[in-house]
Amino acid sequence: MTPLALDEYLPYLINRAGVRLVAHFSLQLRAEGLNIQDWRVLAALVEQDGPRLSDLAERTSIEISTLSRVVGSMEEGGLLSRTRASSDARAVTIRLEARGREIATRLIPAARALEAGALAGLSDAEAAQLKALLRRVYANLDGSHLPAAANGD
Repeated sequence: MTPLALDEYLPYLINRAGVRLVAHFSLQLRAEGLNIQDWRVLAALVEQDGPRLSDLAERTSIEISTLSRVVGSMEEGGLLSRTRASSDARAVTIRLEARGREIATRLIPAARALEAGALAGLSDAEAAQLKALLRRVYANLDGSHLPAAANGD
C-alpha cells in the first residue's frame, strides 16, 4: 500500500489552514467574549439579517441543534433575538440586536486583515480562483460526487 502523503492530501491541507486561521482570529473573538461559531452567526447576520434558523444553519455550516444552542446563548448575551415567523409558526427567524451589530462591526476589520494576511503573495486573480475552487470543492461534497462508502450509502 502506498502511504498517504499528508502534505498532498486535500482534507489535511484545508483543515491545517483553517485551524491556523481560527487560532489567529480567536484572540480577537475571546476579547469580545465570542467563539468561532458565534462569529459565523454574527457575520452571516450582518450580511443578511432575519434568516430562518434552518437557513442560518446552512449558511454557517453549523448543525441545527448546535446552532440552536449557540443562538440561545447569543440571545441571552443580548447579541441577537429570535422570533416566530408570521407566515409559519414553526419557523424561527434570527435578527441582530444593536450590541451584536456593534461587536460584528468592530471585528470585521480584523477578519479582513486576517484574510489579507492569509492571501499575501497571491494576486487578486489567484485569490479569486482559490475561493472559487474551494466553493466548487464544497459543492462537490454534497454527496453526488462521492463513492458510496464515503457518502454513507
